[in-house]
Amino acid sequence: MADPLGREPGLEDGDEVIVPISSARRLHLVPTTRYRATRAVWFAASVVDVLIGLRFLLELFGASSRSAFVLLVYFLSAPPVAPFRGIFPNAGKGVFVLEPAALVALAIYPLLAAGIVGLIRILASRRPRGPS
Repeated sequence: MADPLGREPGLEDGDEVIVPISSARRLHLVPTTRYRATRAVWFAASVVDVLIGLRFLLELFGASSRSAFVLLVYFLSAPPVAPFRGIFPNAGKGVFVLEPAALVALAIYPLLAAGIVGLIRILASRRPRGPS
């Protein structure tokens, strides 16, 4: 359900700006660079996680590697899964493969994104100014 005030969750990083519109004044919430950067990091992590999740499900259910969609998903998700290969052995029978490397990647990338967002918030935090 949408917020009746039109505020998006996480927009606490926005700046309030009064913009004169005709004869009235309105208060607008303008997203800051910090807000946009955190949204970009979460978006990128979400795209990577969706691709890895699709890869995991396609391999688990034995999807045909002759399908163009399956090949595209495997091609796009291979680089993010590659660092985690060899941690655990693959298991399965025939074409039905359980790939633990994809599961590890599904857990690691959101944690990495949370760390990057935390770093962005620390580096871009507003510091109180001392007496001039």
